Amino acid sequence: MESITLLADLGRYRWTVPVMALIGVRGGGRFSDIALNVGLSRESLSRTLDGAITAGWLVRNPGHGHPLRPEYVPTAEGVRVAGTCRAIIAAQAQVGLPPDALTRWSLPIIRLIAEGEQRFNAIARALGDATPRALAGSLKALTGLRLVDRQILETYPPATAYALTPQGNTMAQALLRAA
Repeated sequence: MESITLLADLGRYRWTVPVMALIGVRGGGRFSDIALNVGLSRESLSRTLDGAITAGWLVRNPGHGHPLRPEYVPTAEGVRVAGTCRAIIAAQAQVGLPPDALTRWSLPIIRLIAEGEQRFNAIARALGDATPRALAGSLKALTGLRLVDRQILETYPPATAYALTPQGNTMAQALLRAA
């Protein structure tokens, strides 16, 4: 399975996964073609591409200038990450989710819960950078998307545990296959 750090980095910008999947399939891409195929505004795509360059997944093509040469090309690490992104996009399509349905912490949470039922504090400890508010919002969104099941445990004080639904398992299997 992919590392939690990588999955958190993929979620930093909402459109990183679809953009990297597209660039991975094509072996590169021009700004206007990526914007057209993914359906992004200029600003959103610029932020996403800058984030991927900073992460070391993409580089600007020094030979760009010819209409057939891509403007952005994946690095060796970018090719591997693009494979993960393609698996994620395929799993999202299989469970009926649009490409932008997941929040920043959705993929790391799915990865953690794939190891077995988890409680809120265990997830929070594993995702040290996630604030409690962001974590609660992501868990609520995943529950709404029917990827995660929330169970109230009959303990004193009451506690909550999270487990993957069949759709969530499909997403987790995509992360497993991509590794």
